[in-house]
Amino acid sequence: MENQTFEVVGACRINNAWKPYRKVIEAPNENQARERVFADIGSKHRLKRRYITIESVNVVAGE
Repeated sequence: MENQTFEVVGACRINNAWKPYRKVIEAPNENQARERVFADIGSKHRLKRRYITIESVNVVAGE
């Protein structure tokens, strides 16, 4: 299966403040893109999933 490029927009709680983020992820589908964002942000900032919100997941056209 071919990977698509997704843009994921949301916010995460760092130091008691919600910080916005925008990530571009390659994944086979939207659900897998969401999981990769949770894994990346959670491992980098040591956050649980309840402190990471995803507002939108959009396919990036082009390439």
